[in-house]
Amino acid sequence: MLSSYKTVKGQGEHEMVIQKSRFIAYVTRAETEEAAQSFIQAIKKQHSQANHNCSAYLIGEHDQIQKANDDGEPSGTAGVPMLDVLKKQALKDTVVVVTRYFGGIKLGGGGLIRAYSNAVSEGLKATGIVKRELADLVSVRFDYTLLGKIENEIRSSDFILKDIDYEDQVVLNAYVPAGHMDAFESWMNGLTSGQVVITPVEVTYLERAYE
Repeated sequence: MLSSYKTVKGQGEHEMVIQKSRFIAYVTRAETEEAAQSFIQAIKKQHSQANHNCSAYLIGEHDQIQKANDDGEPSGTAGVPMLDVLKKQALKDTVVVVTRYFGGIKLGGGGLIRAYSNAVSEGLKATGIVKRELADLVSVRFDYTLLGKIENEIRSSDFILKDIDYEDQVVLNAYVPAGHMDAFESWMNGLTSGQVVITPVEVTYLERAYE
């Protein structure tokens, strides 16, 4: 698993008009090629009357799956430029579709490349980009007398508090960045003189907005 990577926040869209042609960019996250194709087909069905529904996607930890489709535009003027935008922004597990309704003015090869590239860039901005960072979710069990101290320390640290369960003892769930488990355990034991029980729950990804 990658320690961190960038992808889109979720699903979004953005419309722009260039030389009277409508370009509508649709963006979503897709972790399999089947999901990417399903998204593309749904947009094509939604815009079955459009002149073109061009698409591109990058999938896999190492971008193993890469596809670009011009959907009737001159070869190399739509799908590949769209894919290039995803690559330049180092995005993973991302699929984009740009729907075009022709407005009567031909843009030429260079104009089409710029139009489709810009449509994707604006679509990504509208959707939002996140950075996913690998982390260990852990539970920390301790007596109620330690709750105030531990909660305050966690909230002011680099570790992220998920939630707190109030049982016979307190169970605090927190995210620990990958590779920092030993440091977390030492810090927590030092803070409480060893009066905590720390249990790994799962390895997961944390998402933060990427500026």
